Amino acid sequence: AEAVLLRLAELDALPTRYAILEPSADLRERQQQRRQQNLPAELAARVEWIDRPFEEDWEGVVFANEVIDALPTPRFLIKDGEVYEETVELDGDGNFIRGAQPADILLNGAVRHIERYLEKPFAEGYRSEVLPQLPYWLQAVAGGLQRGAMLFVDYGYNRGEFYQHDRDDGTVRAFYRHHVHNDVHRWPGLQDITASVDFTAMAEAGLHGGFELAGYCSQASFLLGNGLDQVLLLAEERTDEVGRIQLRDQVKKLTLPTEMGERFQAIGLQRGVDFEPAFELGDLSWRL
Repeated sequence: AEAVLLRLAELDALPTRYAILEPSADLRERQQQRRQQNLPAELAARVEWIDRPFEEDWEGVVFANEVIDALPTPRFLIKDGEVYEETVELDGDGNFIRGAQPADILLNGAVRHIERYLEKPFAEGYRSEVLPQLPYWLQAVAGGLQRGAMLFVDYGYNRGEFYQHDRDDGTVRAFYRHHVHNDVHRWPGLQDITASVDFTAMAEAGLHGGFELAGYCSQASFLLGNGLDQVLLLAEERTDEVGRIQLRDQVKKLTLPTEMGERFQAIGLQRGVDFEPAFELGDLSWRL
C-alpha cells in the first residue's frame, strides 16, 4: 500500500480513499504505525481501515495479493465413485489425522461441476481442494462496485493444470519457518496452511457476479507489460550502485520463471471500464 500510494502520487492519480480490509487487530496497529512513519501526512490521511467491503454504491479498484490462497478451502475425496469431504480427526494418541464424511450438496455439486468441465470423472482415491463458496465471497468483496476493476494476484493454475491426474493429493501445504512441507497437521497454530488457486474458478465467479474477464497472465507478463522496465530505470536513477543491484535482484525475483514470475498469476475483472490493456502481454485467458 505504501509503495502504491507513493507511485500514484507521482502519477497524479491518487484515489480519494484507500481502504484496507484487515481483520487482524495486531496487523492493523502495525500498519497504522508504518503509515504514520513512512507516508507524507497528505497521503497518510487517505488511508483507512474497514471491517467489511463497501456495501454502498462505489467506483474504484479492488486489489488482493495472496488473499485467495488464504481462504479456508474444503478438501474432497473420491471414494467408491462418491464425493466425500476430508475431515480432521484424532488418533489414539491425540494427534490430528485425516478423516472423511459424505460431502454436502454444495461441495458435491462443485466437484461434479469440475468433472463436467474436464469432461472426465476423478479417479478413485483422488483428493484435492475446491472453493464452492468462492462466487459468494467475490460478490461480497465487490460489494456495491458499480464501475471499476478487480485485480487478484496469487499462486495457482488454470483448472486443467490444477486437477491433473498425477496431482492426486491436491495442492494444500504448510509453511513453517520459511520451509514448506505437506504434513499440515504437524504444528497446528504455528504454521501457515495454504492451497493454490483455481483461476478458472475465479473467472467463473467473476462472470457469474456480472463482471467481464479482463485478462489472465503470469505475474512476469503482467509486470513487464505494465512498464516494470521503465519503473526500474526511474528507480535506478535515484539510488547508488548498491541500490541498483538490490533493485535488479528484486525484479529478478518477481519475474524469473524459477522464482515468482511464472508461479504467480494475475487475473483481472472489469465492470464499465477497459482493464484489458493491462493483460496484453502474454494473455492466457484462452487457457482458462
